[in-house]
Amino acid sequence: MIDWEEIAGAVGTDELKEAKLWLFQENIRLENARKELAESQERFTKERVQFRRELEELNRRTLQERKRLKEENLFFEKKLAILQDGFRQLDEDRKTLERQRQVLAEQRKRSVQYADEEPILEETVKRLFAGINNPLALRKRHRDLVKIFHPDNLFGDAALVQMINKEYVRRKEEN
Repeated sequence: MIDWEEIAGAVGTDELKEAKLWLFQENIRLENARKELAESQERFTKERVQFRRELEELNRRTLQERKRLKEENLFFEKKLAILQDGFRQLDEDRKTLERQRQVLAEQRKRSVQYADEEPILEETVKRLFAGINNPLALRKRHRDLVKIFHPDNLFGDAALVQMINKEYVRRKEEN
């Protein structure tokens, strides 16, 4: 601390010069301290502005990343729904195939039964064509019978259709 009374009471110019020198040096030191403080404040302000920019950029990136993750999540959910629907469809197809296998096995059993009943089928087919003498009526009857007993129909029978075809060919050759 400056003792002003001592300075005011100084008798000699040397002491006064020394006090002036000390004041000058103290003034320079204070001025340098002010400059350093101002530079520090400016540097702090620049760093704060830079930090805010970086924070804003980070927030912007975070928002973009969240948006991207949300879109990816929606895309994943759509893919999952498609896969689940595909698995459901595969399961339905598997069940349908199993039912078709059972129907085919039943048809095979019936065809084995019909092999034993072939004479009965022949007699039935002859009765279906009974009274047909005209080639036009023969063709119409054949077409109608094939439509009724075709294997693709619900109660169709391949063996019966084959017998109908044989009888049709035989009667066609007779006419």
